[in-house]
Amino acid sequence: MTYCLGIVTQFGLVMAADSRTNAGVDYISTYRKLFDFSLPGERVILMCTSGNLSITQAVISGLRKDIKVQNDINLHTLPNLYEIARHIGSKTRQILDQDRVWLQNDGIDFTCNFLVGGQVKGEDPELYLVYSQGNCIQATAETPFLQIGETKYGKPILDRILTFQTSVEAAAKCALVSIDSTMKSNISVGPPITLVMYHANSFIVQNHLELPLGDPYLAKIRKLWGASINQAFESMPDIEWKRNVSPEDEQIEID
Repeated sequence: MTYCLGIVTQFGLVMAADSRTNAGVDYISTYRKLFDFSLPGERVILMCTSGNLSITQAVISGLRKDIKVQNDINLHTLPNLYEIARHIGSKTRQILDQDRVWLQNDGIDFTCNFLVGGQVKGEDPELYLVYSQGNCIQATAETPFLQIGETKYGKPILDRILTFQTSVEAAAKCALVSIDSTMKSNISVGPPITLVMYHANSFIVQNHLELPLGDPYLAKIRKLWGASINQAFESMPDIEWKRNVSPEDEQIEID
């Protein structure tokens, strides 16, 4: 399984991803899920992947090849991030059209999703979720984050903390807590954790972090967050119980 997260605010962008693709009693494998296609000084393009690994790897390889051979249409020539997201969707459809029949014959789930975030010169930072079908949705000021993979465990803190006015530094901490909360509840999500923080209008990724299993900072985050939750729970007022009156008691009181 996978958990990837993108956050966009007026101050920039945060992208984060785990690296676990399979989990079981005796089998765990890890693959990178966050990729940087930036052209420093001109545009920042970050991408997270989830779903069928063969499909997502083929899409990534195709996008890299287009840049290398300087195809007329590639991630460095498209005019804005929306067109970039649509191009990634088109690439995904092409690969699925090639492999769909064979995957379906063997009952293999071929769905996949992509988070695409960044900034092109002349545009604001943006964040998109691209589906297997090639269509996409955009994060907004009202909902400044998007998730793919195992999303439910890490969503509550995002709903409570994030706004479009949140600093990218705070958003980065929020992303780590969100991923750690997911790892706590689901063994199929795990380190190394990749985290990227981008400041709007800088057009270069200066903050990149990879946290392996047992990393001291990741352990500190988990310990502090757990203690803070317990402290908040203990400070909650006790329930003011009221005695429930049964129908028999009501009858007796009426008589």
